[in-house]
Amino acid sequence: QLPLFRLTMKRLFSTSHSSVDSEEIKKFQVLAHKWWDEEGEYSALHSMNDIRVPFIRDTLLNMSSNYYLGSPLSGVKILDVGCGGGLLSEPLGRLGALVTGIDPLEDNIRTADQHKSFDPVLAKRIQYKSSSLEEIVEECMETFDVIVASEVVEHVADLEMFIKCCSQVLKPEGSLFITTINKTQLSYILGIVVAEKIIGVVPEGTHEWEKFVPPEELECLLESNGFSVKAVNGMLYNPLSGSWSWMESTSVNYALHAVKSGAQGQPSPTDALSELENDQPSATAGTAV
Repeated sequence: QLPLFRLTMKRLFSTSHSSVDSEEIKKFQVLAHKWWDEEGEYSALHSMNDIRVPFIRDTLLNMSSNYYLGSPLSGVKILDVGCGGGLLSEPLGRLGALVTGIDPLEDNIRTADQHKSFDPVLAKRIQYKSSSLEEIVEECMETFDVIVASEVVEHVADLEMFIKCCSQVLKPEGSLFITTINKTQLSYILGIVVAEKIIGVVPEGTHEWEKFVPPEELECLLESNGFSVKAVNGMLYNPLSGSWSWMESTSVNYALHAVKSGAQGQPSPTDALSELENDQPSATAGTAV
């Protein structure tokens, strides 16, 4: 009777209280087949790889002395939450990481699976699953070295629950990388009015300003859930060149790196190492926190 009871409780939990917003799912359903069109609706996410991939790679390399030339992230277990069509999972896989990409939308996973199948190396390193974050918590407790949630937190229904789940599936001393949009007047003008309504670089209706997350709020949530925030870097998108760059201001887009505390809640050796690295000139511009 007990397994049946647990299954019933799990179903109740996952249907009654989920970080997945069903309205958001409907928006992305329409575009599920367009992820790999570099000139299409997701062009800004394609070009974001030029800065978000080095940010993840360089931060992790600064925290570790064990890496392999050509495959710097070899053996690192990464969870890509809200992976969409695999735009970030694939370059991380090419760096040697073992990537699990999850997305609640089955059509996104189908697109991601189909695209990785063209590359036999990626097909071995990346696995995709149609799932929400809380649905994998039970089977993946403290499984991953790294979690990436890029352009995801502004779409979730319950941000605190999302952060809690990140902490549960991340190993002690593991890294969490988030990119998202600040909640400012400027982000409303640039992120919604200009990007969606005027130049159409993002499909109209993609974002709701009310769900944008100020970095202070995100830092507070992370720190109250056992994370130490290491860096917050401002990001700027230039719609004319279609390229991203780092900037000091976090008033529109920003990238954040946080580390989960060690098993006893003590600062970890990697914390000390990354503090040391923060004193050095970094490959990624921005402000260390």
